[in-house]
Amino acid sequence: MASIKAIFRPSTVSGQKGTVYYRIIHERKVRHLPTGYKVHKSEFNHIDTKEKIHRDIERLERIARILDSKGSVYTSGDIIDEFRRYTGLYSIFNYMESIIASLKSRNKTRTAETYKTTLNRFKQFRMGEDIMLDAITHDLIESFEAHLQEKGNTPNTTSFYMRILRATYNRAVQDNIIDNRSPFRRVYTGIEKTMKRALPLTVMKKIKALDLPPTTPADYARDMFLMSFFLRGMSFIDMAFLRKTDLTDNHIYYRRRKTGQPLKIAWTKEMQEILDKYPENPTRYLLPIITVNAINERQIYRYKSYSINRQLKKIAAMIKITSPLTLYCARHSWASAAKAKGIPLSIISEGMGHDSETTTRIYLASLDTTVIDKANSMIIKSL
Repeated sequence: MASIKAIFRPSTVSGQKGTVYYRIIHERKVRHLPTGYKVHKSEFNHIDTKEKIHRDIERLERIARILDSKGSVYTSGDIIDEFRRYTGLYSIFNYMESIIASLKSRNKTRTAETYKTTLNRFKQFRMGEDIMLDAITHDLIESFEAHLQEKGNTPNTTSFYMRILRATYNRAVQDNIIDNRSPFRRVYTGIEKTMKRALPLTVMKKIKALDLPPTTPADYARDMFLMSFFLRGMSFIDMAFLRKTDLTDNHIYYRRRKTGQPLKIAWTKEMQEILDKYPENPTRYLLPIITVNAINERQIYRYKSYSINRQLKKIAAMIKITSPLTLYCARHSWASAAKAKGIPLSIISEGMGHDSETTTRIYLASLDTTVIDKANSMIIKSL
């Protein structure tokens, strides 16, 4: 087993900082590894310096153990080469970027975006200073959680970032890059039940009846909100990417992007009336959301989503409701309206109140879609 020791080398100039290097001895061969740390002799035993040195030596010793376990012949130089390779690849920033690139190459765009968002939040917390994966500690993760809370993130949003970061850490453990120190044990990584976002039919009627100037941003936002409601609470991303070819024989046929669940929805006159208000989409898409051929269609979708939600806030103020009004409310509202109409729970799940969407998918997958279409017709006629 190699011998590794930190050495302080004082400066030849009086009053100047000295340097720290590691002396690595293996098979009686000595190599020195500069650290780049410059400290005064009195700072050599300072807690921050000691912590950095401790992590580096742990890393070097782990590399030596792995080389030993392989039973191959290696030198002190091999330990240094592997250390430099490791520090170049396995910082949090670099490792997460490699995961993001891998996800994008496999067309897992949405998952890649969640990792990128989490990485950006962590970079803000670290003020751009990278850190090695094996330097993740309980204290660091708890500080990150506190930082997110101070920024006004809800418990579920904070938990979301923690789960992505934990998945990154666990992946590094599985890849034998780091040892598992379970640094996420003391932070919240669960999911709290959120405030119900469903609107009663009385409020939905107010939104539909609201006198808005035609072709204005508010009118467009109201139309897309109602279209989502009419389409049985279809998510906005699924609406944005509905193709013209998905509308066949007066039915929409599509797969949910989130789950892959195939769905069939009857196309109604209310849906057609909204579509007729707008020029025919020059792209392959059905609804007036992505209306230009562009390389980054998801960027257009995100911009439209942001703009619509901003207008929906104004609409909420117009009809004097205090609960948040977003595109996602249409999904909850359809489910709530179905329940209010006495639609069996086997047709829709308790106002989207399942802890897991898996239950909802199981119910919907086993139903004759004509039953759901009848329920949808009842709900639309209630407005």
